[in-house]
Amino acid sequence: MPANKTRPTRVTVAAFLKKKATGQQLGDCQELVKLFREVTGQPPRMWGPSIVGFGAYHYVYESGREGDAPLIGFAPRKPEMVIYLAPYLDDKGLKSKLGKHRAGAGCLYIKSLDHIDRRVLEKLAAMSVAALRKRYP
Repeated sequence: MPANKTRPTRVTVAAFLKKKATGQQLGDCQELVKLFREVTGQPPRMWGPSIVGFGAYHYVYESGREGDAPLIGFAPRKPEMVIYLAPYLDDKGLKSKLGKHRAGAGCLYIKSLDHIDRRVLEKLAAMSVAALRKRYP
């Protein structure tokens, strides 16, 4: 099997954000770093070329494929930022209260933190981290 591309790197988060994000998005990224550090109790770390991740868990699929992934993370992209949550998260309807966003399997896509309810995001983040820690102790 090919090696997983999403693994910790030696690039610093500060250097990555300085290069990748500007203006409002940079401010949003700095706010997400603070929030996710508080939720996980872990410092930010680069995973692959574009994901700022916090903590880690080891997964094994039924197919036998396995690897490590951050408990929670985000990636500044154009035109939206991607927030990575547990892919199977039962959000108890919280996403409907989040505000302007799109959602995929384990991802939230937002243009700005100003478009969402930050308290709802914090609850979603805490639920996601707790779910992953329970499933992958």
